[in-house]
Amino acid sequence: MKILVTGFDPFGGEPVNPALEAVKQLPASIAGAQVNWVEVPTVFYKSAQVLEEKIAAYQPDVVLCIGQAGGRFGLTPERVAINQDDARIPDNDGNQPIDIAIREDGEAAYFTTLPIKAMVEAIKAAGLPASVSNTAGTFVCNHLMYQALYLADKKFPGLKAGFMHIPFMTEQVVDKPNTASMGLADIIKGIEAAIAAIVSYHDKEDVKAIGGETH
Repeated sequence: MKILVTGFDPFGGEPVNPALEAVKQLPASIAGAQVNWVEVPTVFYKSAQVLEEKIAAYQPDVVLCIGQAGGRFGLTPERVAINQDDARIPDNDGNQPIDIAIREDGEAAYFTTLPIKAMVEAIKAAGLPASVSNTAGTFVCNHLMYQALYLADKKFPGLKAGFMHIPFMTEQVVDKPNTASMGLADIIKGIEAAIAAIVSYHDKEDVKAIGGETH
């Protein structure tokens, strides 16, 4: 099995992005699967172009996109991506789309095809906080998750894809009082646990466990 993991470059004034720092340090093999990573720009459409080119070249079985969600306490696999860009801040090229469909011929939303509840259980078993997230936002993270699932639907049949948000690294919150963070080593450990679960459940149904929220 081949797994492609993506990590965004820094954005929003941050000097680093824990997603990129983490994926760069992933081992080349996890749970018997071959792992490759690619840096993607925090830019609408450009990020998807880089991803599509890498998928075509590498032909992975799974795509797992990783993104920073500053303020979250744990690692959060995403359930769904919506067909909408609505940027609170500009991307790294200065684009700030508002209420724009990502793909005119795409579905209103795409649900992840990764075993997100098994991923959450595996991360927790590794001693780290994790939960299912039911919103990937409306910035480039949601955009890339949607594009990955669109590509799987339209161009790369059999490809499984999804997205997981991670917290700030500890170094990023030195001047952000009372803001959640996680050490880079633990972020990497959590991603490895999630990937191991993806491998284990690749041909099986996801775990039946509570992952919903009341609001």
